[in-house]
Amino acid sequence: MAPQGRRALLGAGLGAGLAAPAVLAQPGFPDRPVTLVVPFPPGGSTDVMARLLAERMAPLLGQPVLVENRPGGATVVGAEAVARSAPDGHTVLVNSGTTLTINPLLMRNLPYRPESFAPVSLLSTLPFAFLLQNRLPATIPEFVAFAKARPGKLNYGTNGPSSFNNIVAVLVSEALGIRMQDVTYRGDSAQLNDFVAGTLDLLVVGGSSAIGPHRNGQGRILAWTGDKRMPMTPEIPIFAEVAPEAIGQTWFGLAVPARTPAGPIERLSAAAARALQEPALRDRLLGEGQFAVGSSPTEYAAFLAREMDRWRPLLARMDIKVD
Repeated sequence: MAPQGRRALLGAGLGAGLAAPAVLAQPGFPDRPVTLVVPFPPGGSTDVMARLLAERMAPLLGQPVLVENRPGGATVVGAEAVARSAPDGHTVLVNSGTTLTINPLLMRNLPYRPESFAPVSLLSTLPFAFLLQNRLPATIPEFVAFAKARPGKLNYGTNGPSSFNNIVAVLVSEALGIRMQDVTYRGDSAQLNDFVAGTLDLLVVGGSSAIGPHRNGQGRILAWTGDKRMPMTPEIPIFAEVAPEAIGQTWFGLAVPARTPAGPIERLSAAAARALQEPALRDRLLGEGQFAVGSSPTEYAAFLAREMDRWRPLLARMDIKVD
């Protein structure tokens, strides 16, 4: 395991109550390896973040922390597996914004509910970028004028109507007063291939997926959808600078099955928050387009409730039907 580096406090509220590693690894929990279940294939933003976190949580917990990929069904496969696991803290879901907010609001036959889980910690947030063809206008006002003159003519790739990038695209479009057409793809690589070929006008993609094409000249980032500028592209604005309501980003967190005792939950939360204080990890996550957070279980529960309330009216207007 990598040695623990210097740790800067996330803030007085999170930093003050964290125990030292020796205290976190108390007898009783964990008494065997902890498994982080990632409901996505290997290699993506969630998987990268989970593996970085697992490496640093292991010495804090005094047990190996393993990563198990269980993709499928817009995170439903992995989430259901964790919801049905023993509520002892040894099986932990690395959930995205889709898992505990979008899916429960859209899926009529979802095999779990938000109440199936106990929140542990908000790990990170990940804004999206509007990656445009170089031939399109370069500033937000120019792009808005261009799009308004061609309602429904510009297209962008998504992973389906209920995918988070499509939902954020609709949110930003409403805020800017424009209308675009989404094109559904089965995977990110197919979208990127069509974008490079010029078939798609723009992509709405998270973090590092936008940086590469932007830097190698295959496209240009118009703006980010987060609430602050990205450190790796400080010259690129956020949409909220012209439309304050145009903030939409996904996030990653930890959750365990409902009825998990408070002791394991608190220990997992403290270990995650401690790991996320490490400057090297925070910098690595920034390179992936993510802002490290770290929170208490209560803070994460409140965050999830706010997000449910925020997305519910937009999803109702979109009228998406998902079985």
